[in-house]
Amino acid sequence: MTTADILKIIGLFVALNAFVFSIYFLDKQAARHHRRRISEKTLLTLAFVGGSLGAVCAQRLLRHKTQKEPFRSILKAIVLFHMVAGLLLSSALGYLALEGALLD
Repeated sequence: MTTADILKIIGLFVALNAFVFSIYFLDKQAARHHRRRISEKTLLTLAFVGGSLGAVCAQRLLRHKTQKEPFRSILKAIVLFHMVAGLLLSSALGYLALEGALLD
């Protein structure tokens, strides 16, 4: 994996999380103006597919869905899942890189 590949992945991650943050912002605005809301299922799905950082930032900065259960607990579980998956993935990639370096 090259540096360009890593930068592309980081760019996609940032774009996805910015998109999720904006969706949470739109839902917060809809709530304030008594308009049609975005479903909790959609919000949580967006968080699960990789936008958990944007979802948590929106939740904290916009004070959106901070008291709503089980939404809050499910979002925390998604964040925990992403943290564990990230650690496992980085460990596996580090192991493969180290093993490849030892074989050279």
